[in-house]
Amino acid sequence: MTSPRDRLIVALDVTNVEEAKALIDRLGESVGIYKIGLELLFSGGFALAQELTRQGRSVFIDAKLLDIEATVERATAVIAESGATFLTVHALDRKTIAAAVRGRGDTKLKLLGVTVLTNLSRADLAEHGIDEAPLAVVQRRAMMARDGGFDGVIASGQEARALRERLRQTLIVTPGIRPAGADTQDQTRVVTPQAAIKAGADYLVVGRPITRASDPRKAADAIVEEITAALPQ
Repeated sequence: MTSPRDRLIVALDVTNVEEAKALIDRLGESVGIYKIGLELLFSGGFALAQELTRQGRSVFIDAKLLDIEATVERATAVIAESGATFLTVHALDRKTIAAAVRGRGDTKLKLLGVTVLTNLSRADLAEHGIDEAPLAVVQRRAMMARDGGFDGVIASGQEARALRERLRQTLIVTPGIRPAGADTQDQTRVVTPQAAIKAGADYLVVGRPITRASDPRKAADAIVEEITAALPQ
């Protein structure tokens, strides 16, 4: 069984490794997994990921890979060697998905398919030439990722319940989490921690509500309490 603490993924969306390390120190043992995204990856974040895995911590590399097959395969292989727990890859086509699976090989890296970013609305999808509601697009891409050998998908809490009905054994990782009453900021499809877990999410990705809080550890502990309350007793 995954503990409530280990279901919380904190996004280290800071500009440099020193800030990230200071934040990790403040959070202590209140967090199960740390997410390193593009902002930090390009300023020493990959070396930090390797350091954290050597310390026995779980790391989520949020690279959102999307490129030609050879590049995706080689990049995935390098990330797998770091000891990371999760890696994101855009689940837009079968070629990209298959390349990531080949790159992962027999390592323990779990591949997560990015379906539709949580800041996108139906109007935004129309700009991409997609005349569908976000849920329909999320479901189609999630099924393709599952069928292609991915371990899980990234999807908003608003789609988690519908996905869980179809994807019984697939991990659902939900960003766009905002505690009740919090500012949604640049997110469009947001839910509270309790709502996401009750809808079927396995892991929650939380950034600014924790990292920009006056007391990050207290904020993280409060979200873990919400996760605990939402889990079946």
